[in-house]
Amino acid sequence: MSTRLLHRLLPSDRRRLGRASRFLPPWLALGFCLALSAGHAAENSPARAGLSLGAYSGKRLTFLAIDDYALPLRGELCYYLSKPTVRAEPVITPSRGNPHATDDVATHFYGTVLHENGRFRMWYYGVGWAATPNDKDIETTKLREGPVCYAESQDGLHWTKPKLGQVVHHGGSDNNAIALPDAKTEGAFVIRDDRDPDPTRRYKMVYENRPAHDRFMSVRTATSADGITWKAGPDAPIKEGLEPCAFYQHEGLFYVSAQFAPRAVSEGGHRGGRQGYVWVSTDFKTWLQEAGEAFLLPEPAEPNDRGLDRPGMQVHLGVGAVSQGNVLVGLYCQWNSQPKAGDWFGRGTTTGDFGLLVSSDGQHFREPVKGHVFMSRNASRAAVTPGIRHQQILQQSGNGILNIGNETWIYHGRWVNPEKLENYYAEIALATLPRDRWGAVGLYPRSTSGAVWSAPLTLQQAGALVTLNADGVRGMRVEVADANFQLLPEFSGDNAGQAVAADGLDCAVTWPRGNLDALTGRTVRLKISLQRGDYAEPRLFALYVTCP
Repeated sequence: MSTRLLHRLLPSDRRRLGRASRFLPPWLALGFCLALSAGHAAENSPARAGLSLGAYSGKRLTFLAIDDYALPLRGELCYYLSKPTVRAEPVITPSRGNPHATDDVATHFYGTVLHENGRFRMWYYGVGWAATPNDKDIETTKLREGPVCYAESQDGLHWTKPKLGQVVHHGGSDNNAIALPDAKTEGAFVIRDDRDPDPTRRYKMVYENRPAHDRFMSVRTATSADGITWKAGPDAPIKEGLEPCAFYQHEGLFYVSAQFAPRAVSEGGHRGGRQGYVWVSTDFKTWLQEAGEAFLLPEPAEPNDRGLDRPGMQVHLGVGAVSQGNVLVGLYCQWNSQPKAGDWFGRGTTTGDFGLLVSSDGQHFREPVKGHVFMSRNASRAAVTPGIRHQQILQQSGNGILNIGNETWIYHGRWVNPEKLENYYAEIALATLPRDRWGAVGLYPRSTSGAVWSAPLTLQQAGALVTLNADGVRGMRVEVADANFQLLPEFSGDNAGQAVAADGLDCAVTWPRGNLDALTGRTVRLKISLQRGDYAEPRLFALYVTCP
């Protein structure tokens, strides 16, 4: 038996194990030890110990209605998922009038938008016609993909492309391209990391490139002091071929969300289709080579029906996720692969919509409603010349999801998938929601009342504030229970809390007997009850718990 494992047990368990091991063979004694260890791990797991406000920056916990880990138990309630409002006009289009522009054919948003000091900043990648065909790229022999491009805006709607002078294209450098040491670059995913003490690493980028040693796309990292001039890291820090759609930090780790390149495998070692995985780093310098499953759709039962070039629904480029402290929200492209004879990709036939995902740990994502189309390609369509045979594909990036005032903004790509390559086109668009209103829990159509329970949370300091993002708050009340679901009389029943404001995004809850300071240091659960009445239909989109 491992001495290290033995010392991890509580003293009482070591005594019990000592007595039991006198009568058990060594292998069975070790199994008994592991069972005890697992039992205590379960008792001390986050689900048992509760979410801690002190663990997250901003001292705020977000319980999204679509998150069945944060709000795990409900009765007489179901989901009502939202539909975003799509701005018909694109925000970025190709620079057709500039002969030196690198994005004169398409502007693709596997990219990033940051909002800093009232200014919006965007990194995306452009596509232009290649001077000479690239024989290595079967799909786009006439197109030049990349380089990464940069744009700025004061309002997030109207953008300018500053002339950076970094990349010479067709004899001139009066364009917005960013110089990176790769002939072919695609997605550009940027975060601002103010916790890094080195100002030259303030901005961190993971971008897609083709390593010199490999015919498949992969990733490379870069750092910058200003987001304009970048220093690239080592080539191929992750040796596997992958195509990313997001880069984010969560609970001290850096994540790249991507799909495997054509070397993906499925059960039994057979070929696999497009699926979502993550790669992880603790310091942004060294990356683990092993990947973790993030979100996978079922593969066909017959192995010969699996693969990138087979028809059916796949996860295109992984999960475009954004972290909100204790919860992550993301989109994936529901890639409806429809290849044709002699065309593995499906020119003019393959389509892509958006599905909605949520995660509690940064790696494992789940759909609130399986297969639900959160945003249809028909709701966000790129303009196409009449008569061109095509389909459309939406492109997601978690680095394009951000809260601006009372709204959630979702920058995304609209990619025209034409039958003929000369009609290739893509633009960048914007969709919006009221802030954090991805979906709600509400009453069944025939029910008059219902309730939902929160996961346990620990109030580590006085002054905790509970707010609701909801409609019909007059029909809601909030009760407090201990970790074992026992309601606390001073905060339940006639003493239940109610919102003091009208419907909205941040309705404060107060209790008749006073604030929650008496519960400081305790692990509690919240029970939110909904009642139908002569007011707006009760819909709970999110619950927030904030400490000063």
